[in-house]
Amino acid sequence: MIGYCFCGSFCTFAQSYEVLKRLKDTYKDVIPIMSYNAYNTDTRFGESREWIDKVEDVCGCKIINTIKDAEPLGPKISLDALIIAPCTGNTLAKLANGITDTPVCMAAKAHLRSDRPLVIALASNDAMSANLGNIGTLLSRKNVYFVPMVQDEPIKKPHSLVADFSQLERTLCDALSGKQTRKLFI
Repeated sequence: MIGYCFCGSFCTFAQSYEVLKRLKDTYKDVIPIMSYNAYNTDTRFGESREWIDKVEDVCGCKIINTIKDAEPLGPKISLDALIIAPCTGNTLAKLANGITDTPVCMAAKAHLRSDRPLVIALASNDAMSANLGNIGTLLSRKNVYFVPMVQDEPIKKPHSLVADFSQLERTLCDALSGKQTRKLFI
């Protein structure tokens, strides 16, 4: 069983959703989880209700969208791996600093208690500035793995990194074997 989290990097939802569909073909049970912003915010990339319906339809179950419902992941609901795709810089900072004030952060905290892989597909405009230290902190943590990242617009957004979503499945396989996919930055 896999947990699959969405955070509020709305411009990457379509890419993440395509990976979710492929993973659902491979893994029988995929538990969807959304941050408060991902679950409640309408954007130019789609209305929240549309994304909720699409994700629930693919997964065949309701999205976990509260801290209370995310807490059992790990101690009571055992996942083989938890994926955060996309993971915003805000969520990354919270994970690096042990803050659990959203459903996604609680899911990650609860899941990591079981010593199983957490796979992060980062999408952050401040990854190579305010969040660079948080990337380093999480790279050094046991059971935390990153999907390889690329600068999406080096001239217009020189501090931005986004995961190469085409490598998420490979990263998950590597993480389940205890390895970090390399090259990390492409």
